[in-house]
Amino acid sequence: MWKSNCVKTMRALSSSSCAAVLRSSVRALHQSNPSFTFTRTRFVSSARTLALFPQTRFNSCSNGGSRFCLLVTRSLCSMPSPHMFDLNEPVYSSEAGDAGGGLAEQDAKVSIPVRAFFISTSIDLRGLTDQNKANYIGCLRRDDKANFMPLWSRMTNYVVLRFGDAKSNSFGVGSGLRGSDCCYMVVFQYGSVVLFNILDHEVDGYLKIVERHASGLLPEMRKDEYEVRENPALQTWMQGGLDYIMLQNLNIDGIRTIGSVIGQSIALDYYACQVDGMVAEFTEINLGMEKTGSFTVEKKRLFQLAGKANSNLADVILKLGFFERFDIAWKDANYAQIWEYLRDEFELTQRFTTLDFKLKFVEDNIKFLQETLHNRKSNSLEWVIIILIGAEIAISVYDIAHKSL
Repeated sequence: MWKSNCVKTMRALSSSSCAAVLRSSVRALHQSNPSFTFTRTRFVSSARTLALFPQTRFNSCSNGGSRFCLLVTRSLCSMPSPHMFDLNEPVYSSEAGDAGGGLAEQDAKVSIPVRAFFISTSIDLRGLTDQNKANYIGCLRRDDKANFMPLWSRMTNYVVLRFGDAKSNSFGVGSGLRGSDCCYMVVFQYGSVVLFNILDHEVDGYLKIVERHASGLLPEMRKDEYEVRENPALQTWMQGGLDYIMLQNLNIDGIRTIGSVIGQSIALDYYACQVDGMVAEFTEINLGMEKTGSFTVEKKRLFQLAGKANSNLADVILKLGFFERFDIAWKDANYAQIWEYLRDEFELTQRFTTLDFKLKFVEDNIKFLQETLHNRKSNSLEWVIIILIGAEIAISVYDIAHKSL
């Protein structure tokens, strides 16, 4: 009985009133055979298909027979087709309902790419802001009113620039990047640039804006990538994952907080590379001493290495503000949670400990070599003094002998 109804349904789909026929057929099939299961799925396909196949995943009928499932697929097109129909009938499969819920949850998540670059050792924030006043964003308060901080204030080691057409002029605590066409760029004075919601082919254009105001450009910039996901249905304030962090919404305070940690991370990577170069140089010196019992390093080079080591440590502590808590994290416990999580995620404390250990190795080697050079110089001076004393004695003896004649 219900098989014949299925055949009628397949024939009726070719008519212009297929939507109404399909609804009525589904009702009739379900009334005649309650075990009938109708599953509606969405696939990327070039045409609609109507399939009748054994449904073996579900429990068998009470009479032990096989169950059949009517499967309707439709294409996902950008333009609606006049032959498409929408079936607004309830789905009789609990599994289909669960799948639909998962799809809705997945659609609710928005992925925002975050890219960090370390391009130079210093950036003129005043000049950058003067040429991009229309894009400059001040520190936003809870009432969503912008408070544009002067560039000579205490918290001026970074600026935030917004590009693109915003759907609303306000960007406060409750708003996010969902559906926004805006791109955000956080620029730090010590040389880091963090880009939010910017595609790969657009990165170079935004970096050129900063390079005009940068000094000490690096021959090869450092790069790192991360991801922020927005999920308004998230039950907690934030949730961490593998190379991403999920938030209920990403607002300007979140951009500042995330940008500060990622900017420090990429900069710390650069300074760690510099220290690794010094460690490698001293390793070669020590290997030479092991083979020959001596070294040929000039005193000037040692002073250069000592100055480089001290400047790297000073830049990490002072320029990066490595041990200073971010200003927004001081004021809001939620952003403090993000700040602490990201610092732990990027292992900033452990990496700084490793950097400090390597700098101590460099410092010990510099002291040893300087003391060795100082001893060499002292020995040379002692021999000069001995030679001078001997010459003076020889002259005195010659004078005495000459007078006695």
